[in-house]
Amino acid sequence: MDRKRRLALLAVLFVALAPPMRGAGFLIYEHGAAAQAMAGAFTSIANNPSAIWHNPAGLAWVKGTQVLAGGTFILPVGSVTLPNYPGSPTINQKRQLFFPPNFYISHQFNDRVTAGIGVFAPFGLGTAWPNTANDFPLRYIGSDSDMFTLFINPTVAFKLTDQLSVGVGISYITSRLELNLVQSVQLSPELPNFDVPTGMTATGNSLAWNAGVLYRGQGFSLGVNYRSRFNIKYKGDLTLNNEFVPAELQAFVPTGGTAATTFKFPDIMTFGISFNVTPKLLWSADLHTYWWKRYDQYTIDLTFSPAVWPAGQLVSVNNWKTSICARTGIQYMATDKLALRAGVFYDQAPQPTSTMDSNLPDANRVAVTGGFGYSFGKLMLDVGYHFETFHKRTDTNPYVFGVSPNVWTGTYKTQAHLIGINLGYKF
Repeated sequence: MDRKRRLALLAVLFVALAPPMRGAGFLIYEHGAAAQAMAGAFTSIANNPSAIWHNPAGLAWVKGTQVLAGGTFILPVGSVTLPNYPGSPTINQKRQLFFPPNFYISHQFNDRVTAGIGVFAPFGLGTAWPNTANDFPLRYIGSDSDMFTLFINPTVAFKLTDQLSVGVGISYITSRLELNLVQSVQLSPELPNFDVPTGMTATGNSLAWNAGVLYRGQGFSLGVNYRSRFNIKYKGDLTLNNEFVPAELQAFVPTGGTAATTFKFPDIMTFGISFNVTPKLLWSADLHTYWWKRYDQYTIDLTFSPAVWPAGQLVSVNNWKTSICARTGIQYMATDKLALRAGVFYDQAPQPTSTMDSNLPDANRVAVTGGFGYSFGKLMLDVGYHFETFHKRTDTNPYVFGVSPNVWTGTYKTQAHLIGINLGYKF
């Protein structure tokens, strides 16, 4: 078996490593229920400790010592129709529940300086498809996959004048990838194909920085937030299950190995504006830009154990593009203690149809949001909900090794329900 063919057998595995996320590629933006209820249009508001994520300059106006903790329950619902597979079946994703957490603490040192630290998981989620019949084509793309990133983000904000503040922070990032799929292996043209279930677990870490500016005028605010690009170098272990390989051929199939690759994560720039329409009604709008264009390709270094296949290198092309998201929201103070919130956003997919598949069936999407905030003295409760629906989309990726061309081409439909909850306390 020549070296090119051996590397091709694992191409599917690593193409599928593109993490299957929800929201601007694989970005999760919901890291505070108050902001979530206003569709994330929070860059010019940033009036609680979640400013560490949304705009660190807002931290300069957060009084005293405050703690905010919670997370977002995410329930995706998806399906794929395979028009070129016999019977044109529609397959539903397995039901899953994700809960990216968030935690913030801030302390005002004086009228001009406030510092804090935030912990949140902005890149994550996963997909899981039923791996049923032995001839089910999606098993070669991926039966389940998962990614989790955790940011630890110390931040400091300075009030330069009574209207203008700036903030800056640095993030330590740790990440984990897991993937399971089935490879179709053919050791030589004279031998039949057989399946090799394959799994991978990889970890990596990185550093990034963020900065923001906030201007609060008479009845309006303007905000800018920037989060830097970063790269994560993943290293992990491969596990290959050869139980379906004929006994006389098992010595020619490795049972494990290692893999290393680097993912490029985007710069994020947000601009926000808000107006006090009336003393009780606040309106805000954000425009977000995600530089996913830098996620153009990645290279995978492979080794196998036992070394019956030589080490090699594989380049995977993604060709993502820079995308935007437009958000707008309102807040109405029904009473001094109760805030009612709502919003809507449109999010553009950065992924072309030529590189989408069942691991990342991304598409443009629209979401509507709502929620409330209620204060109990020093205790605060925020609840946010949003429902998003993805445009129906068909991939154009034509080939998986060992499977007839186009048999696994799919038309994908996806929706998601997100419920955010935060409890805060002012000391």
